[in-house]
This record gives sequence, C-alpha cells and structure tokens, in this order.
Amino acid sequence: MAFISLSPELSQKSFTSVENKFITKYMPVLEPVSVKVYLYGLYLSANNNAFTIDDLASSLNLSTEQAVNCFEYLDEFELVQIICRAPFEVRYLDAENVSGAPKRYKPEKYADFAKSVQSIIKGRMISTNEYREYFYLMEEYGFEQSALLMIINYCVSMRGDDIRIQYIKKVAKSFAAEGATTAKKVDEKLAQFTSSTPSLLKIFAAAGISRRPDVDDDKLYKKWSAELGFSDDAIAAAAKFFKAKSVEKIDEALGELYRNKKFDVKEIDFYCRNKNSVHAATVEIARLLGVYMQNSAPYIDNYVNVWCDRGYELSTLKKLASYCFTHGNKSFEDMDSFIKELYNQGIIERKAVDSYIEMTNAEDELLKSVLTACGLTRKIIPLDREFLSRWRQWDFSDPMILRAAELSAGKNNPIAYMNGVLSSWKTSGIFTPDKIESAAKPVRAGEEKTIDRGVIERHYAELRQIAEARADMALEKALADEKYRALHEKINSLAIKLAFAESRADDSAGQIAEDMAVAESAAEGRLKELGMDKSYFTPHYNCKICNDTGYDAGGNPCRCLKQFIADYKNS
Repeated sequence: MAFISLSPELSQKSFTSVENKFITKYMPVLEPVSVKVYLYGLYLSANNNAFTIDDLASSLNLSTEQAVNCFEYLDEFELVQIICRAPFEVRYLDAENVSGAPKRYKPEKYADFAKSVQSIIKGRMISTNEYREYFYLMEEYGFEQSALLMIINYCVSMRGDDIRIQYIKKVAKSFAAEGATTAKKVDEKLAQFTSSTPSLLKIFAAAGISRRPDVDDDKLYKKWSAELGFSDDAIAAAAKFFKAKSVEKIDEALGELYRNKKFDVKEIDFYCRNKNSVHAATVEIARLLGVYMQNSAPYIDNYVNVWCDRGYELSTLKKLASYCFTHGNKSFEDMDSFIKELYNQGIIERKAVDSYIEMTNAEDELLKSVLTACGLTRKIIPLDREFLSRWRQWDFSDPMILRAAELSAGKNNPIAYMNGVLSSWKTSGIFTPDKIESAAKPVRAGEEKTIDRGVIERHYAELRQIAEARADMALEKALADEKYRALHEKINSLAIKLAFAESRADDSAGQIAEDMAVAESAAEGRLKELGMDKSYFTPHYNCKICNDTGYDAGGNPCRCLKQFIADYKNS
C-alpha cells in the first residue's frame, strides 16, 4: 500500500500545483516562514489577483515588512522575481534545478577551494548543499577556482557574512554571461565596478538608499551615463526630484527624462516642478479641443512638452487650444501644425499671441461681411484668408474690399470675380471708392475679352476649397454625434499607440491593430445609422477628369477649363 494516498472526498476538491523540484530541492533548505509565503503566494496567483502584499501578510499573521523580506529571500533563490515595489508585485519563476539526482563531485578536487570559501564566509558554517552549488558553477560555467573565490569575496564585502548562496549565484551568472570566468577577467570587471562605486554612492545618498552598490547597480549606472548620457549630478538630481527610493525607480525616472530630452540639472528641476502642471494643462487642452484622451502620456511627450520647449507658456497653449477649436482645428495634430506656423513667424510670447488672435478675429469679421456681400453662406476657409492677405498687400482698404464683394454678388464664382475686380483696380490705380464709377469701361463692339491666368488659377483654387470645405463640414456634422465622436477619438488614440508600438517593434502592435479595425467597423456602422458614409469626408470635385485643377492626367487642358474660358469671354 502507498505511504500516502488521498481520500475520495479530497481528490474531488481544487488544488494548487507545486513543482516537484521545489519540494525535493528547495523546501528542505528554505526558512519555514518563506515556504509558507511561497505556497500561499502560489495559491493567490491562481485564485485571487486582487490580493496585495498587505493582504497576504495579514492572512499569514505577518507584518508587511516580514512578507517583503520573505519574497526578497525567495528572489535570491531565483524562485520568484520582484518586478515592482510600489505597488509590490512578484512573478513566480520556474524552480531551477538539474534534473535527476544531484551531480557527484570529487571532494579532493575542491578541498582547497572549500577551505578558502569558509575562510571568506566566517559568520556561518557552509552546508554541503551550498558547496555543491559552488562546484556546479565551476563545472557548468567554467569558472576558475580563483575567479569564483574573487566573486564570493566581493559579494561578502557587499552583503556581509550572512550572505546567501543565491545572491552569489546570481552575481556569478552575470559575470559568466559576459565571459568573465577567469581570474584576470573577473579582476578587470571588478576594477571597472570599483571605479563607478563613488558615483553610485553619491546617487544612493541622494535617493536615500542605504545599502552598498552591487554589480547590477553598476550595469544600470553604465546605461545611465554611457548610453543615455546623464552626468552624475543629473542622475542624483533625478533621484531627488522624482523621490526615487530604488535603482528601478531611478531607471524609470531617467527613461522619462531621456524621452523628454531633459539632461541638465536645471532642466530636470524645472521639468519636475512643472510636471503636474503640464499634465493638468494637457487634460484641459484636450477638453478645449474636444479630444477624448485615455492616456495623457503620448500627448505630453509628443506635443505639450515640445510646445513648452519652444517657449510657449501653459496658459498661452490653453488659449490657443480654444482658438483652434473655434477655427476647425480640433485635434492635437491640427493644433501642432498651427503652432508650428506661429513659431515660424516668431509668435511665441503671450502678448504676441494675443495680438495675433485679435488680428485674426478682426479679419474673420471682415471676411464674414465679404461672404455675405458676395451672397455666400458658407464658412470661412483658408483660401479666403490668403485672398484677404493678398488684397491688403495690394493696398486696398476694407471699404474697397467690401465694394468689390458687392459687385461680385450673383456671379457663379464671386470670390474669383472679386480677385479679377481688385486686380483690375490695382492695375488702373483705383484705390478709393470715388474713382470706381469713372473708371468703368464697357467692352467695345468686336473687341474680344481676354482672361488673365490668375483668374483661371483662382477659379480652380476656389472650386477645390469649396469641395474640401464640404468634406470638412460633413466630418464636423458626424463628430456632433456623441457616439461617433467617441469612436473617432478612440481610433485616433489607437493610431498613435500603434505608431509607437510599431516604432519600438512591440509585440502589442498586432493587438492594437485588431482593436483599431473593430473600432473602425463600429464607426462605419454608426455612420450608416446617421445616414452618412465615410466617403463624405473625402472632397468631391466638380470635374472628375481633372479634380478641379483644369488639366487632365496627361497635363492637357481639361474640357471644363475650355468651357470656363469660353463662358468668361462671353460674360
């Protein structure tokens, strides 16, 4: 009969699976409390993801500190990996073991080594199992005895006599991964680490880390200084300003600073002091633009911080966001394009921005009057502003521009006709209303009316702008629907995430693309419910041959151009 068996009732109940390797190798040598923590944590990993380290500690009648210490102990045995400390998170690992019975080593081969190890670790007696681990390192990883002794001596100097074998194994394996298994190479590696120790001690002091630096810290320090380009003072400042209490948190802080191109101590200080303000401003800008923002980080990194680096104040950016929304620029991308235009014109400081907005608002009022005088009811489009700027460059006053608009009322293309009227006045030197009537000349009988190339270009530019304005108005109408707007904003957000994921070759790119396809399908379905189609957002030009350019694909005059010229001459 078997030594142990299960009752029928017990065999029907649920179980938590434990690796046999844990039971056969690790459980006999682990501290009893750590075994309890390991097993209870293993149970929670499969049954209750909502538990925290505090809940686990309470369930086992331990303090949170005791529970954390147990996981740190298990981490040294490489049974678990602590992946985050705030909040505390642990990942269970495969129990490392050599399959089958422990390998036998000849004691006489390592007799001198064993004596040397015991002389280094004076605070406790070294067990047979621990010696077997050292022998395994030398046999399997090719360490010279003197090289492994140097590593053990280094670890003891870092952690003291009560150091555990698992920490020594971890350090030794990191040396082996870099090919440092001989005494010479280990000595060179330790010398490199020793040179960085003073810098790490300074950084640790700024972060409030009381322990001494180790090899893993040295790897991170080389990343911070050599790869990312931070000075010791900058790293210490980051640790201080981000209140980073661990090397992992310092690494996260420096990653954020690197992405935002903040390397100097003063830059880091200013960035940290304004970080909360920037986040709040980004949320407000998104609200003013009407943008749904699930995660503010990409918008901060790619837009708001860039604008701030160009010299724009947060209060100014909020005002510009409101201006952009009222002028049809309802996304961060559109606002970014607008700010680039201002920046190229040197419009950065608050007063300059206010003056620009005041000027454009006055121009909009004039353009509304011009469109009304022309008999048009559409919204102002960018081409209107270009025309107004040109008319003013021609030295025409607002009354003259409005008079030209009145004369253009009823024409097929009133704005293009206005250009022709004002161009004619400019050529004739007519810049005041009293000279308009006297300068009017009828076309003589038999005299053919000519057409200026500028009239043709303006005509087609106006047609294209009208088609594009219709598409913009269709999109605006669709976005007025709350359900479609949410889907549209979700698609934009996913597009940004997908771009980031693809640029980093992130495995999540495929899932993001799938989510985006689902959102696009839902958006198309909502458009059908609204009696609309996605094609409405694409400009539909009057002439399908030339797309309102006047010339076909071969560069030849389109038939619509020939008809326009004929109509113009006969008008």
